[in-house]
Amino acid sequence: KQQEQSIADSEKAIEEAEGLLVTLAAEIKALTAGIKALDKAVVDATDQRKEANEEFKALIAADSTAKEVLGWAKNRLTKFYNPSMYKAPPKRELSEEERITVNMGGALAPTPAPAGIAGTGIGAAAALVQIRSHSEEQKAAPPPPPETFGPYTKKGQESDGVLAMIDLLVKDLDKEMQEAEVSEKDAQVDYETLMEDAGSKRAADAKSLTEKEGAKADTEEALETEKGKKAETSTELMGTVKYIMGLHGECDWLLKYFEARKEARASEVDSLTNAKAVLSGADFALVQ
Repeated sequence: KQQEQSIADSEKAIEEAEGLLVTLAAEIKALTAGIKALDKAVVDATDQRKEANEEFKALIAADSTAKEVLGWAKNRLTKFYNPSMYKAPPKRELSEEERITVNMGGALAPTPAPAGIAGTGIGAAAALVQIRSHSEEQKAAPPPPPETFGPYTKKGQESDGVLAMIDLLVKDLDKEMQEAEVSEKDAQVDYETLMEDAGSKRAADAKSLTEKEGAKADTEEALETEKGKKAETSTELMGTVKYIMGLHGECDWLLKYFEARKEARASEVDSLTNAKAVLSGADFALVQ
């Protein structure tokens, strides 16, 4: 009975261990897939953040260049409409060697053509913006012929309208740059928060994965131990059953031949009794 109960307990423990292993395997699979998906989401978010940052830098550079071009255009228009407000470009500073050459009556070597707009300080990027704009205008349909005579306007009124339009364009560019900077700052904060949350979640999932893998290994070891215990107890039970069957066989044989053995025993007792009487001097021949 004790061995049978031990085997039943082992079978129950084995069933529970196998069920726990199935659950742990499913949880480990889900955690592994979750970590991989989280890593991919982090990579995608990083790529998107880099792309958005590059677009932001390109927008700021383009708007800054456009502002430089508008500033240069406004200054040139001011020279025409209001010469007193015109700001001349800074004069070129001569080096020590060039000053000596000029003082001695020599001629300076010609300077290379500027990459941008001459005398404005605007770089090549701004020049490309203007060239592209000019080429697009050339590709467009020609404007209608101007009217022969229009309403008379004063020079000051024309300058105020043109300069005000340039100021409005600059204001729009400033607004666009400011909005882009705010959006870039918010996007960077959101990205850093996302990375922090993702890092915390990955650390927690990795810890949980390690714990579950350890629990799975312990459960597998316990399962093998329980199987070994069951096998050993089963072997012992088989030996006990075999022994009991042997005892049953002997008992059956004894019960089967009990009467015959009883009669034989009684006959043996009688024979011994008679033999003892003979030895004592009794004459059984007369009795017969």
